[in-house]
Amino acid sequence: MDRFDEMNAFAAVAEARSFTQGARRLGISGAQTSKLIARLENRLGARLLNRTTRDVSLTDTGRAYLERARLLLEDFDSLESSVRDQSGPSGLLRISVPVSFGASQLTPALLDFACQYRDVALDVHSTDRMVNLVEDGFDVAVRIGALADSSLVARKLAAVRLVTCASPDYLARAGTPTSLEDLAAHEAIIDTNAKDPTVWRFGGQGERHDVRVRGRLSFSGAHACVAAARQGFGVTRTPAFAAADDLRSGALTPILCGFEPEMIYVHAVYPHARHLAAKVRVFVDFLAQRYAGEPEWHQGWGSRHPVPYAAAVALPTS
Repeated sequence: MDRFDEMNAFAAVAEARSFTQGARRLGISGAQTSKLIARLENRLGARLLNRTTRDVSLTDTGRAYLERARLLLEDFDSLESSVRDQSGPSGLLRISVPVSFGASQLTPALLDFACQYRDVALDVHSTDRMVNLVEDGFDVAVRIGALADSSLVARKLAAVRLVTCASPDYLARAGTPTSLEDLAAHEAIIDTNAKDPTVWRFGGQGERHDVRVRGRLSFSGAHACVAAARQGFGVTRTPAFAAADDLRSGALTPILCGFEPEMIYVHAVYPHARHLAAKVRVFVDFLAQRYAGEPEWHQGWGSRHPVPYAAAVALPTS
């Protein structure tokens, strides 16, 4: 068991590239973590980690040892999980969710999940930062948009329209844009969470038009942008889930629907594992069932304002 603890401590520090972060993942002190790794290196008679005041890196020997150690640790986790899972999903499930989508859509789903699976404890972190699931110790994350990390398993949950909209009062005062060029004359309410906030991308089915916008209001969140648009401060570009209630009620009017970009997707992502823990499997399945079919945030207004290519971007089933 001592050897397992040493190996586990080494893998945690190596993957986090930090003794502090590695110790936090394991739930032990930094001093205890250092002691375990020093004991491992002394027993092996080899240095596995290079240590500086700023960074921790693997030696060549450490890199080779980590590769084999990961397989052994995964097998151990799989063995324990397979036994635990016989009595159903249980344990702590750490989840990372985006702020706006989490607040408006996921919180009710998470509470329903908690009611259905009483033996699973939820630790939910809302952030728009792209967390590293392994280093930060998350079991699963919900992400929206393009996925860059191919080392994760991803499951599509739902499609999301990006809607350009403004209040009827603003449009009556400033005029309704009918072409992309018209946006230059309008106040944009900018969501700084976007990769390039002042460039709005339009067009679907291979066509693409980038339009630079300007405005005096910027917020790091879709709901704040929607609130400003609802009060008549200008035009905003937002995921449909953040504006659905206002679009249904008429407090916001969608514009330039014929130029909308293709839909983005909501995914559940989690690290590869030989044996997927039951708590992760049932959670991902729960979300997939929850968001099956036409998303709620497109209902009640989307059919009145269709996009030309909507049929071509139906949500894949897998």
